[in-house]
Amino acid sequence: MKSTEDAGSAARVTLTRRTTAERIAELEQRKSRARRPGSPRAAQRQRILGRLTARERIALLLDAGSFMETDALARHRSTAFGIDAQRPYGDGVITGVGTVDGRQVCVYAQDATSFNGSVGEVFGTKVGKLLDLAMSTGCPVIGINDSSGARLQEGVLALSAYGQVARRTVEASGMIPQISLIMGMCAGGAVYTPAATDFVVMVERTSHMFVTGPDVIRAVTGESVGLEELGGADVHARRTGSAHYHADGEEEAIAFVKDLLSFLPANNATEPPAYLAPAGSGRTERDRALDRLIPDSPEAPYDMHTAIETVVDDGDLLEIQQDFARNIICGFARVEGATVGVVANQPLHLAGSLDIDASEKAARFVRFCDAFNLPLLTFVDVPGFLPGLVQEHGGIIRRGAKLGFAYIESTVPKVTVITRRAYGGGYASMGSKELGADICFAWPTAEIGVMGARGGVDMLFHRDLTAADDPAELEARLTETYEEQLISPYVAAERGCIDDVVAPAETRIAVARALASLRTKRVTALPKKHSNIPL
Repeated sequence: MKSTEDAGSAARVTLTRRTTAERIAELEQRKSRARRPGSPRAAQRQRILGRLTARERIALLLDAGSFMETDALARHRSTAFGIDAQRPYGDGVITGVGTVDGRQVCVYAQDATSFNGSVGEVFGTKVGKLLDLAMSTGCPVIGINDSSGARLQEGVLALSAYGQVARRTVEASGMIPQISLIMGMCAGGAVYTPAATDFVVMVERTSHMFVTGPDVIRAVTGESVGLEELGGADVHARRTGSAHYHADGEEEAIAFVKDLLSFLPANNATEPPAYLAPAGSGRTERDRALDRLIPDSPEAPYDMHTAIETVVDDGDLLEIQQDFARNIICGFARVEGATVGVVANQPLHLAGSLDIDASEKAARFVRFCDAFNLPLLTFVDVPGFLPGLVQEHGGIIRRGAKLGFAYIESTVPKVTVITRRAYGGGYASMGSKELGADICFAWPTAEIGVMGARGGVDMLFHRDLTAADDPAELEARLTETYEEQLISPYVAAERGCIDDVVAPAETRIAVARALASLRTKRVTALPKKHSNIPL
């Protein structure tokens, strides 16, 4: 009798046990649900707003078929205010690993169709794990931000999630490149993590960043301001400098990121991709055109892009923060197939002088290049720091010092070309020999000294000029003497402040040889925890 009961129990167990096929079917069903938008209606709203869904963005960024999703089946476990009635897979963020042009990257994308992309505990866990993976494998991270902010129903756990991601972002800084795409709303405390990454890309009309939203501003200060005016892409690209690229659409933003990645190493211990150098090593007609670039009039402007694009491979410069602090140019290029970071004064804007914005823009760029072992190529035409009450009261002393500090601290190969003016503190701050440039060239048109001839002569001989019978003749004679004895590039060469004077047409070849000679440069610094840059 007992054995019969046991047999019956076994039969009942067999009847209720699911088959392997059923289990596999369940898996497919769950994964299918995880791949679908959290809400079809929300996905449609994204399209109406001119935005892609999170998965569409990832597909556009990564090589076809390369995406391996992580934590796709993760779900929140909160219960407050009835949120447990909705537990979508992924919980509003998609994470995983894929390739861009065959090179591995880690990527996460907030999914605005699921809880409006709001951030909770699961976000911190998933993105935190992804950042840990990126650091351990040494690959770049791309974060796609589109979120309504912290999930109120999860309280402190939502704040904890931000903290977990922010801590890892800082730990990864200087170790792996980190790029943030703002493709929707990024507000409150959420903006600080993208701001801590290396590059921020925004999209015209559809992406916004701000610490305090329009409603709160209106309630507290009485000011009425719209989203675009407060924190749109144009504002951050042109005025605040918080955006490094301003795209017209999401496709363009992603294309920029892919282009940017092609210049960068995977991490601080590897080299960036190398390409074949352009054919031909002799002077070209484009090289010879540089001999005519500098105007005869010392006050006339010219476009420094011409010099840069002549020297670098294929004239290809990927400019960073192009619309911000336009008196200085920062960007990535290649010389003989190898990536370099380019910093250059732009005489077309503020005569190429350094102000607060230009100093901070260039200093951060220099520090990025140094962190990832990218040589620095600097073009100098600087009359000095921009004078004025606004600059002085804005902290030009402290904030302007960042640029010189960054150059001094950097240990990568540094080649500097002085094309025209190099005066005063501007000369010193722009990668001068004294601040650590390895090779410093000057064109015959260069003027290197405390100040230009006109100001110098007036300061030294003001009384003589006032008392002279022919002030114009005396000024012309003194100016010629001043130029020959104090600011001539040959005087700087005699004193060892520059390494050589080269014709403009010879610059491309001279720069390529200089960088080639510096490829094995190694610097061993004395031990310290870190520097204390004048923030």
